[in-house]
Amino acid sequence: MVRIFSKIGDQTSRYEAVSRWSKPVAHIATALEPDEDKTSETVEWEMTQVLNWLKQTYKKENDSLMVNNVTNYSRGFWKGLFTCYDHYFIPRTNNDLEQFFRRTKACHRRITGLRNWNSYIIRNGEMIVLVDDALRQKHVIARLRAVSYETYMQRKARWNERLSEGVQRRRFNRNPHTFLQQLEAQWDQIASVC
Repeated sequence: MVRIFSKIGDQTSRYEAVSRWSKPVAHIATALEPDEDKTSETVEWEMTQVLNWLKQTYKKENDSLMVNNVTNYSRGFWKGLFTCYDHYFIPRTNNDLEQFFRRTKACHRRITGLRNWNSYIIRNGEMIVLVDDALRQKHVIARLRAVSYETYMQRKARWNERLSEGVQRRRFNRNPHTFLQQLEAQWDQIASVC
């Protein structure tokens, strides 16, 4: 016990540095804390102020590692860091995102009975997430009614175009000979018209 307490004095300088460095982390956490009246612009402004304060306040030689780390880390995530403040339905934290994906995967397992959902993700992509999330949102019917038929048809055409490659691949894998015969028949029709 005496040996343990005798080592506490050796850690004093480290403890002081860590407690000093915890203040910017607390300020950043406060700036990023979600609130009803926060927008991406206000949070981005707050974060800019905190980072400027950090660079001006922490100028000691041993602070440079922490300042550079926080600055580089923030710069790396800057573009996507503030999206969740303008769109309330985007999960705000990593834990929220993980729970969201877990719920989505569990829903897929219940529907299909399959543990692996890779082909499902490749085929349906982000629509899985968008539809599942949209069904939980309020006023989804009113929002869907606000979309014009022309916009819907344009999006549907883009979606079908995206899926066509995967559909063709599955048809080929299922029966290559039939797929190639149908392709040649289509080519003959096009060639006879020209």
